[in-house]
Amino acid sequence: MTEQVEGQVIEEDAEELDAETLALRQLALAQIRQYGDPVLRMRARDVSSFDEDLKRLVARMGQLMHDARGVGLAATQVGILQRVFVFQKKDDDEVLAIVNPVIAERSGETEIEDEGCLSLQGVTVPVERNLRVTLEGKDPEGKDLRIELEGHSARVVQHELDHLDGTLIIDRTTDEARKEALATLRPQPILAAIP
Repeated sequence: MTEQVEGQVIEEDAEELDAETLALRQLALAQIRQYGDPVLRMRARDVSSFDEDLKRLVARMGQLMHDARGVGLAATQVGILQRVFVFQKKDDDEVLAIVNPVIAERSGETEIEDEGCLSLQGVTVPVERNLRVTLEGKDPEGKDLRIELEGHSARVVQHELDHLDGTLIIDRTTDEARKEALATLRPQPILAAIP
């Protein structure tokens, strides 16, 4: 199986996925807000209640991310304006949930790499990100977290934090890449033959 992780999406050849995995992916993507949905441009609010509703939301998001073949998912992508996201570190099966995340520290070094997004299907654009970040926030129980990340994991959390602020990868790319992405995202007319 050809598998490559780009930003928020695990890119694979569709014909290499088995029918069940492909069906799960399509069902999950149908529940994830897509480009053009106004909620993707809204800033999420801080979470104040660390209750069973939050735990259910985190569990649902983790399952959707997994089924959609993603490596990160922000609450805004499922229509919830709360500052929470889930992500998976590269080569790790554990899904981490971060509530009210903030980047406490960033490295001065940056790198440009292609990123995809579960909310912008079919789009991959170059995005510049910090190579290392220190993320602070809380877990779903309300306990303080401080996580140091680098490389791909640092890229994923920066991508998810952007979602919580209403920023998309097309806002962080070159003009040329943005134009190409918007052309891909533009609805295509359906032409029917007139009898």
